[in-house]
Amino acid sequence: QVQLVESGGGWVQAGGSLRLSCAASGLTVSSYAMGWFRQAPGKDREFVAAISWSGSATYYADSMKGRFTISRDNAKNTVYLQMNSLKPEDTAVYYCAARAYSGNYYDDRDYHSWGQGAQVTVSS
Repeated sequence: QVQLVESGGGWVQAGGSLRLSCAASGLTVSSYAMGWFRQAPGKDREFVAAISWSGSATYYADSMKGRFTISRDNAKNTVYLQMNSLKPEDTAVYYCAARAYSGNYYDDRDYHSWGQGAQVTVSS
């Protein structure tokens, strides 16, 4: 049974940093494409970042480039999202996702496994 468990969310002031973790069980993150998405109240879920199964490629939404970094630790079977220079508009529930097959990194419909989400709140 695949489980993705996010942690590290919380409250931070604008300009601050947080690091989200996604601990995986039932799958090996080095064999899957892994992504982060977020959903703010009243809005659709949107792509944040992804890392290829090989780890050689990373992808970011334009508004996150230069501020967010996705990475993974194969030994810990965990994927991370380092978020710097946070803005109030980054407030959302952040979800970790995985997919085993080829697809569109930016499309949440191409991911088959999801975590329960972690709340990130950025105050101005």
